[in-house]
Amino acid sequence: MAEKQQRLVLSIIDFLKDSLDDIKADDKEGIEVAIQCIGEAFGVDPADEQQVARLSVKPATLPTIFDVFLKTREKVANNNTAQASSSASTSSQPKTTSAEDKAQAEKFKQTGNTQMSSKQYDQAIESYTQAIALDPTSAIYYSNRAAAYSSKGDHLSAVGDAEQAIAVDPKFVKAYHRLGHAQYSLTDFRAAADAFERGLKLDPTNAGLKSGLENANARIVPDDDDDDGPPPLTSDNGLSSSSARGAGGGGVPSMADMLAGLGGMGRGGGGGPDLASLMNNPQMMAMAQQMMANGGLANLMQNPAVANMMGRVQSGDMPSVEELMGDPTLRDIAQQFGGGMGRGA
Repeated sequence: MAEKQQRLVLSIIDFLKDSLDDIKADDKEGIEVAIQCIGEAFGVDPADEQQVARLSVKPATLPTIFDVFLKTREKVANNNTAQASSSASTSSQPKTTSAEDKAQAEKFKQTGNTQMSSKQYDQAIESYTQAIALDPTSAIYYSNRAAAYSSKGDHLSAVGDAEQAIAVDPKFVKAYHRLGHAQYSLTDFRAAADAFERGLKLDPTNAGLKSGLENANARIVPDDDDDDGPPPLTSDNGLSSSSARGAGGGGVPSMADMLAGLGGMGRGGGGGPDLASLMNNPQMMAMAQQMMANGGLANLMQNPAVANMMGRVQSGDMPSVEELMGDPTLRDIAQQFGGGMGRGA
């Protein structure tokens, strides 16, 4: 499941949980069941603190994200309406900002900068907004307001202003840094990396953009959809996991492969024979094939004595054949599934 989808699902679950107090008591049980079903369907567990920390978009919430969308759509619609009205009324070029308006806008910007220094972020936002109203062609005003929004934790609004600054002036490098910082704060590390990379194309030596890109790339988690899975596991003798499963299925290695792996480890610690030579015994091979065919291998691997032996082998404590055959349980198993092995030992 892609991480971006899980973030959305977690936001939906948080919204539903926060809404429980606002709905009728008769409907609460249905909402709680829906929360559980949605979480299970998308692999999101609200009780998993590590997963929540990785997927959460707080301080943003689903309602605030939706509110930004509505405001953006309304603003775009109003702009389109104004442009259409202007085109219908005159074919001349749009009215340019007067020198007087530009001068006044600069004063509002300076005021906003002073307020930012004093951490008066709301007042700074208002000052930059007034500057934008007088001169909407300045990318600096949008960029400064994005910084003010980020400083107060409203990173979604900062994203909107940074993108607007880029739309006004695509070569204004600082806007890409504002955008990358806001996206990083929202834990959308892929989007943050993209913003920093776009800025570096304009200013390849910008240290801030380089640092931001490195930090964003370090936090990116590959989506499950892009993961082709780990490479096939191989045993010490080079056999792939598909060869090691054998006809018994269920991921249990075949007896032939198991003995080959044991043989590759050399002689037993007790001075016993080289187990690899057992692979040359036709009777041993026939035993392994018979066990795979009748399901005995699966039962064998469930035996506690066998499990203990395999655990010792994996930890590097290689038992000798004499030691194995000295165990009554293992000896009985060997005699049951291949008398030749018991007698040979």
